[in-house]
Amino acid sequence: MKTTNTNRRDFILNTSKAAVALSLSTTLLPSIASAVTKKEESIEDVKFKQQPLLYKFDSLQAAIDAQTMEIHYTKHAATYCKNLNEAYAAEVGTGTKSLEDILASISKFSVKMRNNAGGHFNHEMFWKCMKPNDASDNKPSARLAQKITKDFGSIEAFKTQFDDAAKTRFGSGWAWLVQSKEGKLVIGSTPNQDNPLMDCSELKGKPLLCLDVWEHAYYLRYQNKRVDYISNWWKVVDWNYVENNLG
Repeated sequence: MKTTNTNRRDFILNTSKAAVALSLSTTLLPSIASAVTKKEESIEDVKFKQQPLLYKFDSLQAAIDAQTMEIHYTKHAATYCKNLNEAYAAEVGTGTKSLEDILASISKFSVKMRNNAGGHFNHEMFWKCMKPNDASDNKPSARLAQKITKDFGSIEAFKTQFDDAAKTRFGSGWAWLVQSKEGKLVIGSTPNQDNPLMDCSELKGKPLLCLDVWEHAYYLRYQNKRVDYISNWWKVVDWNYVENNLG
């Protein structure tokens, strides 16, 4: 009789546990599944994403060390991309504006949008302006060289003018080679994360080549010697990319 009562108690206890477990599963599992789905959807709904680098972090050693490249790409540039998506969600919402559309009317947006839209565009272009190379005689193709010589007098004059734009940009910013609406090549610089596609930029045109002269782009290796960074950077310029940008 004692055994029978024990079995009954065990049966009732186990049945109760099963009922509680079933209740929890029907209550919690849908919410957990919903949270996972929402997280997946939020990842898919991100408007702007960093493109993978076309080379390894240590591939540009002739000009930029691996640690600087890794920090620059995974920290600085990644933050611009993240903040751009936040600004887009807050200021554009479900709209379908492209990054170029936003830059063309950037004066209508917040400072956060301006800094991060520019930061994302500039960095995505900067990575593409470079390729693995260690040749000090890295030169543009014949077609591009002809165009540069026509508009600047010579390759040397072009480099000198570009170097000056990069060296004399006070504080943080970018040096640019752009093509004007008339087709002429023009060199200039922009402060902070501004670029020539912005409606508020003094320098305007189609970007062909850009150089990041923020200190985080070179300080680990060059400290305050921006001039040395600029000089070495020419070794890794991807002239084919620049030529492909020509109108």
